Amino acid sequence: MLGDAERTREEIARVVGEQRDRIVATWVRTQEITLAAGGAVDGDELREEAETIISCLYEGLAGVTPLDQVATRFPPLRNAVTDLSHRWARLGVSATAIAGSIFALKDACVQVLADEISDLALRLDAIELTNRLLDGAGLLTFQTYVDSREEIIQRQNRQLLEISTPVVRIWRKVLAVPLIGTLDSGRAQIVMESILQAIQDHEAAVAIIDITGVATVDTAVAQHLMQTVAATRLMGADCILSGIRPQIAQMIARLGIDLSEIVTRSSLADALTTAMRMVDDVWPAEEKHSENTLSNVP
Repeated sequence: MLGDAERTREEIARVVGEQRDRIVATWVRTQEITLAAGGAVDGDELREEAETIISCLYEGLAGVTPLDQVATRFPPLRNAVTDLSHRWARLGVSATAIAGSIFALKDACVQVLADEISDLALRLDAIELTNRLLDGAGLLTFQTYVDSREEIIQRQNRQLLEISTPVVRIWRKVLAVPLIGTLDSGRAQIVMESILQAIQDHEAAVAIIDITGVATVDTAVAQHLMQTVAATRLMGADCILSGIRPQIAQMIARLGIDLSEIVTRSSLADALTTAMRMVDDVWPAEEKHSENTLSNVP
């Protein structure tokens, strides 16, 4: 003897299996108005998406996953829903429209269930469970959209940080990183990674970090700068911090940040002069002569 829940599930599965073509047709017809008409998704794509989701829905109903969790925990259906959300998002369809399409699919299923189940109590139970199941799928599409947009934003932010922290070779074996704007922990980490990679690429001996254009420096940023200096030394290079304005100096003093182990200069010009002297002290004379000779070749 089947329990009420099992009987309801079997009835939903039966109707979805027998009437899948009708459900697909109803869903495509309603979605063509909002999606295909706008040029985002054509009718064939809509039908293919609907057939895939309905097939996965039927498989989930025939399985053992709890009915109200089929959309979120049955892998084939979950993947079909998230794939739809990703594809349509790339086509410019809004999160609201994507979630609305799943809710429209729910309406199509409910309409067919209402027509095909004659027992009133069973029909009401089936409609209630179907609503809960596909409401979860609709929320899943919205969450997928938000997650994918967040991923894109984070990737773009990192790219902007990398662009805004250029490492420039300004003299033989001397690099400079002119920083402008807000210097937070995330950007300080990018600075460290960029400097270390540039030291390796250019075989640099000195790296200058110029913070003339930085408005404020807090304890966390100062710690990152000191870590950058330590990492630079591990790479066999020295680091100079330049552009410390009076306000920044006072702030660092108030915070009790110890920069005694870091070579500091008030301006980038002073830092470059110091860097050139440091390079002259460690660069072999014959290597200098070789580079100067090459630089004079037409």
